[in-house]
Amino acid sequence: MSAAPDDEVTEHYHYPVPPPQGWVAEDLDRLPDLPRHTELIDGGLIFMSPQTRFHMRTMRLLENSLLDQAPDELDVFREFSVKLDSRNRPEPDVLVVSLDADTGPKETCLRPEDVLLAVEVVSEESAVRDRDVKPRKYAAAGVLHFWRVEQGADGLPVVYVYELDPTLRAYTATGIYHNTLKLDVPFSFDIDLTAIHRRHTR
Repeated sequence: MSAAPDDEVTEHYHYPVPPPQGWVAEDLDRLPDLPRHTELIDGGLIFMSPQTRFHMRTMRLLENSLLDQAPDELDVFREFSVKLDSRNRPEPDVLVVSLDADTGPKETCLRPEDVLLAVEVVSEESAVRDRDVKPRKYAAAGVLHFWRVEQGADGLPVVYVYELDPTLRAYTATGIYHNTLKLDVPFSFDIDLTAIHRRHTR
């Protein structure tokens, strides 16, 4: 089955035209027919490319492992947006949040003060945003912990861990982890990164 020609796709899809000042965070809930997992960065809409197998399996490993080991007062979300400010509403791949962040079943985004950890799994299409743009914005908004996850030469996740310097509102690198990710913040956990291809973490 062949893909539809570009002009045919364009003819049937009407791209939203931004207002002069750009979109705002609430527009993600109001605009019709937006693709799933659309993000807002500096007032512009960012559409997600198809996920790679590495990306999907890494998110699953981190989400399941963190959820298995998280204390009762914390929860783990996957691909849920955070309203950093009126013009920025990114969607981290994995988040650790306080249970107090649950303001109702119809909420579509979190506040940055409710996020203890934001994780971005780097893909080719999102590399600049994941390595530079998003961490700067998460830090400026006060998100305490940030992980950047890259695919290593052996195909396994490599986790780059950062912690917020609250005075500078910037992240400080605290470690690079291969094979095993064992930390005490934002809570104590031990993740086997070589388990990426397993369906169960235990």
